[in-house]
Amino acid sequence: MQHLLNLLAAIALLVWGTHTVRTGILRVMGGSLRDALSSSVRKPVWAFASGVGVSSLLQSSTATCLIVSSFVGQGLFLTSTALIMMLGADVGTSLMALLFSFDMSWLSPLLIVVGVVTFVTNQNNTAGRWGRVAIGLGLMTLALRLIVEATRPITESQGMHVLLSVLPNDPLILMLVGAFLTVISYSSLAMVLLTATLCHTGVLSLSMALGLVLGANLGSGLLAFLTLSKSLPAVRRVPLGNLFFKVIGCMLALPFLSYFPPVAQELQALHLDPVVGFHVMFNLLLTVSLVGLTGKAGAWLALHLPATAVTEGAVQPKYLDPTALSTPSLAIACAAREALHQADVVETMLRGIMPVIQNDDTDLAAKLRKMDDGVDHLYSSIKFYLTQISREALSQREGQRWADIMSFAINMEQVGDIIERVLQDIEDKKIAKARTFSQAGLAEIEDLHQRLVTNLQLGMSVFLDGGVRNAQSLLEQKVQFRNLEHEYASRHLTRLQENTLQSIGTSSLHIDLISDLKRINSHICSIAYPILEQAGALASTRLK
Repeated sequence: MQHLLNLLAAIALLVWGTHTVRTGILRVMGGSLRDALSSSVRKPVWAFASGVGVSSLLQSSTATCLIVSSFVGQGLFLTSTALIMMLGADVGTSLMALLFSFDMSWLSPLLIVVGVVTFVTNQNNTAGRWGRVAIGLGLMTLALRLIVEATRPITESQGMHVLLSVLPNDPLILMLVGAFLTVISYSSLAMVLLTATLCHTGVLSLSMALGLVLGANLGSGLLAFLTLSKSLPAVRRVPLGNLFFKVIGCMLALPFLSYFPPVAQELQALHLDPVVGFHVMFNLLLTVSLVGLTGKAGAWLALHLPATAVTEGAVQPKYLDPTALSTPSLAIACAAREALHQADVVETMLRGIMPVIQNDDTDLAAKLRKMDDGVDHLYSSIKFYLTQISREALSQREGQRWADIMSFAINMEQVGDIIERVLQDIEDKKIAKARTFSQAGLAEIEDLHQRLVTNLQLGMSVFLDGGVRNAQSLLEQKVQFRNLEHEYASRHLTRLQENTLQSIGTSSLHIDLISDLKRINSHICSIAYPILEQAGALASTRLK
């Protein structure tokens, strides 16, 4: 039992090391890797090469698939080009498996020591993230050595020989088992390395190992497909096409597995691991065989998974890229851009209030009120996106930015709700009853409205650059707006005392309207609080 636990722990360490390297590379080079992929769409050769390079660094064709699929969903890539990149990505992961198949156990102590020291002393900068990558590489090489040591007593036990004798040696069943284990471990690279190590120590026969390696290839395609199964149709094209290619390759390879042992002997003569060598050969042959079909496959996928038509006037998220979630700094930037998009929609709603009042435009009022559904949708999307970002991976500055974005999105959502109620009140209390504001009352509302639009623009600027001076100006506007609201309410009461007919008819709406505008302004001005608090520019209380 102890030996089995040691083996499971070593396997878990291998999977964790692979995950650590992948996330570390994404945090350090996430933007650069995306740029490398996006700039290689002109020629198929460059697309293939970029797929090999990015996947080799990430040690995961699944992570590459997520990035490439998002580009296809945005219309930046043709599906055929993305499929070529994925063929390159599979070759890249197989080359990394080949590299790790060599004995590098001597390197693991050095990588772990250097990585830990670098990470601990530089947690909040790029050097610390490179330290994280070094730790992951050290853990992977250490895990492979531990697997060899843990399997040695297991292979010598009589029970293991009995167990192996009853295991099915059907390649198809082994392929399905390998696919399942790959999905569970979330890493085809770890699965291939584990299989190669177990075969080298005699736990698995070569024929069983080959079936599991085919399953690892199939599992990597299945993993990407399952991850993006709920995405938009255009985003699902790449994982579906990649999965089709892997299924075809595995089905074609199954009948020829029995011919591989002579090739394995030649690979061993070259001091290459036969299991990993089979993995590399499979992906190279798959590329050569299917690269010519990427054009037709891309056209078929585009036909059956067309881009979703956006309803005219519908407000949809534009910048919440799910593939950026593995790079916290990049994901924070995406969320900030989407929050500004939400504010743009709110500004459109706010600007539309006066035309509705002046022209009694019920069609415009209905259109603006419907936009609040879009504001709510953007808020929900931003909130869910932010919750998917690992807070532990954020630096202190990024963590504060995370909180600022969430606060900004909440305020914009509440402003949208208030504007919707204001428009409904205008329809019910003014337009439906054919009433008009007095000239003085309308001028007061116009003044408050114009100040509100200006303050919203200033609030967006404060959110964007975090300037203390602009934040102070915004907070000063809150005091001025509150004083004006009191003054205009007093003037309205004076007009009522003078029996101004128009003021009497719109009294309820007028008081509610200037009060609601003040509430909107309060939400806008609250954008300044986090910035001023960090700068130490806020008093502890307003009481004398």
